[in-house]
Amino acid sequence: MNNKSLRFKVVDWLLIALMILPLVAGIALKVITTPASDGIEITGARIYATIPMPLQDLTITESQINSWLVMLSILGLALYMAHGLALKPQTKRQLLAEWAVEKVENLVSDNMGVRFIRFVPFIAAIMVISAFSSLMSLLGLRPPTSDVNVVAGWAIVVFILITYYKLKGGLFPYVKGFFEPFPVFAPFNIIGEFSTPISMSFRHYGNVLSGVVISTLIAYALQGLSKLVLGWLPGFLGAFPFLQIGLPAILSLYFDIFSGLMQAFIFAMLTMLYIATGFPEEDYERRMAKKKARAAA
Repeated sequence: MNNKSLRFKVVDWLLIALMILPLVAGIALKVITTPASDGIEITGARIYATIPMPLQDLTITESQINSWLVMLSILGLALYMAHGLALKPQTKRQLLAEWAVEKVENLVSDNMGVRFIRFVPFIAAIMVISAFSSLMSLLGLRPPTSDVNVVAGWAIVVFILITYYKLKGGLFPYVKGFFEPFPVFAPFNIIGEFSTPISMSFRHYGNVLSGVVISTLIAYALQGLSKLVLGWLPGFLGAFPFLQIGLPAILSLYFDIFSGLMQAFIFAMLTMLYIATGFPEEDYERRMAKKKARAAA
């Protein structure tokens, strides 16, 4: 084995460690900070620390920590997939990375048009971070997407982009749109405009949180039912929750995997559709033509 191949493998293992260690750290932090409890507990994100600030204290919550752990893990995955890229694919990971990029490019091109092709990294980032965040429940960690503050932050960023591209046609056409088709509809149009980030965040957050709550309630109910029905068995057999075997795993396939991945896709689709449909292409082209005419004059 030459030095180059050894160095390549060492970097590979370091990147794999960057993918795994943040998740291991999250599990360890969860175990250390979770108090012992005999009953069911469904609470909000645990607050780890509070930092005094001039206007409002900054709280460091479980959702924030898990979000950073997800981003570190995704960073490790991205660097691992990009390690050793060549003009002619020589590894399966490069083929997989190129396939993923091609699929996202087609998705953006089909839903937003070629004009917005530069949104590919942004849309890919939204889908990946949302999916990874929801899948953290499989490790027993609180999904960041079950916290409305996290998802609302994403929705606000999307809303800023939507407004930015709506203003591409000019401020007057943007304001004029609130008074169409009749001025009396202006209040409803304004409410509808600002309800976009609210609906996006609550749709995503509500679906993920409801899955966590339902799975927890059913698992706890099955534990109690198992003790009630099979508690007469001798020794550890009477304390073992046999009825928890099977059904929670089946529910996890839907709530943790299918629903989480579906919500990531829906959030990305809404982002693309809101930005693309809100872009006033005719007003923008007219505005650009006037600028060119003034520049020529």
